Amino acid sequence: MKNEHAAGLWPVMLTPFTRDNEVDYASLERLIAWYEERGVDGLFADCQSSEIFFLSQKERVEIARFVKQHAHVPVIASGHVSSAFSAQLEELKAVAATGVDALILITNRLVHHGRPQDSMMPRVREIMKEIPGIPLGFYECPYPFKRLITLDELKECADSGRFAFMKDTCCDIRLIRERLKVLGGSGFGLYNANTTTCLDSVRAGAAGFSGVMLNFHPQLYRWMLDHTEDPKADTVQSFLTVFSEIERQYYPVNAKYHQTEIEKVFSSPYTRVLPMEGLTETFRTEVHHLHTAAGWLMNQL
Repeated sequence: MKNEHAAGLWPVMLTPFTRDNEVDYASLERLIAWYEERGVDGLFADCQSSEIFFLSQKERVEIARFVKQHAHVPVIASGHVSSAFSAQLEELKAVAATGVDALILITNRLVHHGRPQDSMMPRVREIMKEIPGIPLGFYECPYPFKRLITLDELKECADSGRFAFMKDTCCDIRLIRERLKVLGGSGFGLYNANTTTCLDSVRAGAAGFSGVMLNFHPQLYRWMLDHTEDPKADTVQSFLTVFSEIERQYYPVNAKYHQTEIEKVFSSPYTRVLPMEGLTETFRTEVHHLHTAAGWLMNQL
């Protein structure tokens, strides 16, 4: 997954809905443009931020196809949410057929629920056999439980030559450094999802960032990852770490509110994953304060 920048930005895409609970493709097209205008290198469709577990298979496939057709950057997508592995294979094949640039495997779908210690590799090998050709990747999705990749699993996948993208959610710079040693020279890029360790991970050799805060101010991450040796980069990292606390304040509803009320990209902040009434007046005010603070910081740079 090469990109023109030293470190890549791959936002985990939101899914806009109409107030009638249908996918809002006009808003989705505007969202694609919004990301691209702010310097992203690729788009990750059909992920947890997309509310993937609350989309039908038809919706997941159509969203992947739509994003690929309208984007001017590479597009990757997941799409397997079923418990039965046979059903997952069908879901993955359908998403792969949309023409996306890589197919992303959700790690917790590759082991039996309640048995995260089981190896993922029997299912990974079957996927490589059943879906040849297309580059693959991993996403350590936190829902319904987080299943981290072991170093041995990572090495086997790196050695296979099929894997290009890893969305790392371990949030542990020591483990990230260990993973980067395993991946070194393989072409299998690690994309950190954790803001706090973002700059350190890129300086250690991570391929870039793929976190939820790219739904608020990707331009700040673009600046930081383009200026990793600038003394101001550490200050920007400090601001971004504090800014990222809003992830814990009713995401993704607050991100959709940002895209509706501030960016004017979405026609509605409606979500399927959480009720709108949970977005309190205080949470809304926090979104506005975050936008003001991010704008001030960008102006300083």
